Amino acid sequence: MILEQYYIECLSHASYLIGDETSGRAIVVDPRRDITEYLADAQRFGLTIEGVINTHFHADFVSGHLELVDATGAWIGFGEAAETAYPIRRLAAGERISLGTVELEILATPGHTWESISVLVREHPGASPTAVLTGDSLFIGDVGRPDLVNLGDGSTSDLARAMYHTIHDTLFALPDDVTVMPAHGAGSSCGKNLSTELTSTIGEQRRTNPSVQPMSEADFVELITNGQPAAPAYFSVNAAMNKRAHPLLDQDRAIPAFSPAQVREALEAGVRLVDARSVDEFAAGHLRDSVNVGFDGRFAETGGMVAEVGEQIVLIAYPGEEQEAALRLARIGSDNAIGYLNVDRDGSFPAELSDLVVTAPRVGIAELDRMLDAQHVTLIDIRNPGERESGAIPGSLAIPLAQLRTRFDDIPTDKPIVLHCAGGWRSSVAASLLRAEGFTGAADLVGGYNAWAEAQVPA
Repeated sequence: MILEQYYIECLSHASYLIGDETSGRAIVVDPRRDITEYLADAQRFGLTIEGVINTHFHADFVSGHLELVDATGAWIGFGEAAETAYPIRRLAAGERISLGTVELEILATPGHTWESISVLVREHPGASPTAVLTGDSLFIGDVGRPDLVNLGDGSTSDLARAMYHTIHDTLFALPDDVTVMPAHGAGSSCGKNLSTELTSTIGEQRRTNPSVQPMSEADFVELITNGQPAAPAYFSVNAAMNKRAHPLLDQDRAIPAFSPAQVREALEAGVRLVDARSVDEFAAGHLRDSVNVGFDGRFAETGGMVAEVGEQIVLIAYPGEEQEAALRLARIGSDNAIGYLNVDRDGSFPAELSDLVVTAPRVGIAELDRMLDAQHVTLIDIRNPGERESGAIPGSLAIPLAQLRTRFDDIPTDKPIVLHCAGGWRSSVAASLLRAEGFTGAADLVGGYNAWAEAQVPA
């Protein structure tokens, strides 16, 4: 049996190739849009991809089912409750899909969404199951949140109750040694406490997962409906895209280099400039009105927070990173990166753009404390609600980064604005976004909350 996991850190997303070496037949589960890796491995293993299963309608990325159908002629499978604008194979609970010797069994596992399913994998019919691909139902260290996709036929609490029974009646009915292989890992906004581990077992999760320890259904509902990360606005756009036919991703697409004149023209036309360099390089010098989304962080998801899906984008990037940056944006349906400008790691921009280069205002811990003492600052905490539970700077205004673009009207402008996150990466995003939107002088806190909290500890 072939069971390959494909994990991308930028979206904390895992997809899978399941193949039967004897028959040469294969299924891909929860694919991303750039499908060349699946196709290459199928060829390497001598497999033919005949089906694509999505465990649910993904909200945090655009699935690659349409691209795989175009490339292979495979069928698309969803849970029975799914409604799509393209033909699908409805997969019922208990249905078995034979790949030859390898057999898959469909488990109905609603809770994250109503159509959610999991895929149980057996090396041959009648054998004890080897693995279960749990989608966004059971994660390593958590369970899927029930509030991302409202299908109109149930409330968040209804889905949370369904998740309780999915975990305890369906997934925990499996043997302890079954390998758990979810669709997401640490950093994903589809849950709040996901582990950095990429696989586990049913038994290990039964023992260690804090979200599934013995508790009443009501307590479980309370636990998973509170403290979830703020959901980026693009999630609803991606969920809708995954239900309809949409243009395919060009697997060989390359965005062109822009001349300094083209960059200037784009900036003057209001095109979003996304600077993918590090926080420190950006602070030392960047083009005015550009937004810093460092390539070294959660680039795709954060890119979806600062620009609308479909909005034109010009990338500012280190040499060799621009095409991957454009691909990462395309994974969330943001296909309109129209060009790039490379900036060497010494931070020097072309001389023709020197009049547009500015530095980023930043505030240190001591300066922030003076501003707080004088009550002369609007301090915005852009961390997620769960992060604030462990501590917050007194007087800070909570606006999670994912909500910032929709809450400009909530930001007072009568005092200097300082933004902070946990360590400084996200606050550079937020401060640069505010400045691009006209909040002149918005600064970020160097070192973030962690540095501030450490400074409060007596020496």
